[in-house]
Formats: sequence, C-alpha cells, structure tokens
Amino acid sequence: MLRHVVTVRDFTPSFLDSVFRSAAASKRQHAGRGRRARVRWSPHWNALRDHVMISLFYEASTRTRHSFEAAMARLGGKVITTENAAEFSSAIKGETLEDSIRIESGYGDVIVLRHKETGAAARAAAVSDVPVINAGDGDGEHPTQALLDLFTIAERFPGRRDLRVTFVGDLLKGRTVHSLAYLAAMLEGTPAGFAGKVNFVAPEIMQIPQPVEGLVRESGLSVALHDGLSPSLVADSDVIYMTRTQSERHDVAAGGDSYALTESLASALHDDAIVLHPLPRNRELPEAIDRLPQARYFEQARNGLFVRMAVLLWVFGELAPPTAAPGGVREERAYA
Repeated sequence: MLRHVVTVRDFTPSFLDSVFRSAAASKRQHAGRGRRARVRWSPHWNALRDHVMISLFYEASTRTRHSFEAAMARLGGKVITTENAAEFSSAIKGETLEDSIRIESGYGDVIVLRHKETGAAARAAAVSDVPVINAGDGDGEHPTQALLDLFTIAERFPGRRDLRVTFVGDLLKGRTVHSLAYLAAMLEGTPAGFAGKVNFVAPEIMQIPQPVEGLVRESGLSVALHDGLSPSLVADSDVIYMTRTQSERHDVAAGGDSYALTESLASALHDDAIVLHPLPRNRELPEAIDRLPQARYFEQARNGLFVRMAVLLWVFGELAPPTAAPGGVREERAYA
C-alpha cells in the first residue's frame, strides 16, 4: 500500500512522534558539525540513494520546494524538478493533472506536488503508482508545513497541551492555517495535543472557513473570533501565527495586510511566547520584529529541511516506529 501524504487528517500521534524524533535527531547532528563536515551529517545518510523524487510545482515556491529537494539530496536520493509546471510542462498543451501524474509516476519513486486547485493532491494520489506528497493544493491544505509548524511549537513548549494559539491574517485562503487548525482539533485529548485555546484574527471576509472553525469547536477546544489584534490578545497568546494576504487567490481590497504585528503590539508579548509565519511575509510582519527573542519564523523555515527528511523516510518505510516507555506508556514529547 502506497504511503501518500495528502491531508493532516491522516496523521496519527504515533506518526507525529516518529517524524519529530527523526527530525530532532537530524537537527542535532546538523548543529554539531562544522560547515565543512556537513555533507554527511544526517543519521540516515544515503538511506534513499536508489530513489528519485519528482518535484512537480504548478505554483511558485522557495522554502517548500528547496527544502524538499535538499532533504532528498541529504538522504542520498536524486531529484527531477520543475518550478513552474503550469507553464513549462504539458499542462500548457491541455494535459490533465491525472495524465501528468500517470506519466511522472513512471519516472520517479515519489512525487511532491504543489497545485493551484484544492483537492489536486487527492486526485493525483488516486491515479499515481508512487507516493504523492501534498506540497500545497490551492486554499486546501499544506500538511508538511503543518508538521514543521507543530515541530517548532513542540521544540519551544515540550509536553505542553494547553497553549493559547492565535492565527492572524488571511485565514480564509491560508492553507497553512487550515492544516495546523485541523491538527489542533484532531489532537485534542491525545498525548500529542498542543492547544487549549485557539483565536482566529481576521477581517470578516478573510475569517476562518466555517468547516474548519466548526471542527475546532467540536473537538472541545476553546475558540474565539476577533476582527483585529489588541495588546491584551497578544499578551494572552503563547503562539502568534501570522499570515500574509493570499493575493494570488482573491482580491486584496479587504486590506488583510493591515492586520500587522507592529512593534507596539509586539511589546505585549510575554517572554516565553513565539511568533511564527509560514513566509513569505509582507506588511503584516515588519522586519523590526526579527530582533525580538520571540521571533521564530526563520528557525521554523529551517526546520522544514529536517521534518521533510523524516517525511521522505516515512514514505519509503525507512522510519522506525517510536518505542514505548516501560509499561507501554509514551514518554513526554521532547524534541529540542
């Protein structure tokens, strides 16, 4: 059976534990090597040396595409890539996504797909002969981004299951928010749970879609909708997750970028809080915030390499399942 990564709704606490432990091990080894010795720092060096990854991106990407390609290279595999498949593939000639996937799956061993249409990854997985990893499908989901987001949160707050998480910006079209919010709902009441309260901050026409909000509420989490950031809300948040206006997906007239974490608002952050952003950023996250100790978005992006290495290992069955503590009880998460 093929191991696709299409939606966070397929994730389990055991899967998360395996991925995060592997990612943490790779990150520790990477940090412990000098620059000249980093070629073979991975504990899984050459584990995928006989595998080819096809990087098929119909939308622009920097972090996701390059971190996946770097991850495959670090594992000893090879990459076939296109950064603009919408223009430089047979799609321009009218070929359907399904036909493209049928062809590409004959050339490689895993397909990493980004597409402008919601549901495209599921359509691809339905016809592919090799695993498909969803690297973002329209305004649907971005499951591996949610993984690296949660990994970054777990590093900062090991074992915490009562975090106050505040999502800010374009929550209607922001697929990264959808995936992380789904995870918060799914994990509520499990050992891998991480949220106690979820705030959604956006202008009314960019507010979180009702199905996502409903799922989070039904999970038992405390949910609040706000139309703007305030010092009290910032002060009451452990995680501030900023997002840009998805201008490529709708009219930006609503002024979503005006929902900014200004220096004045950021002064209300408590010492242990963190600020995340899937990047790229615009006016919603001024560069002045970079110097604050709570700014973790560049670390968040770097974590993408280690998490995606683990995902690729899992896809090919190279990731060992986590071992339980004596008595079958899972030990507390501690991935730092």
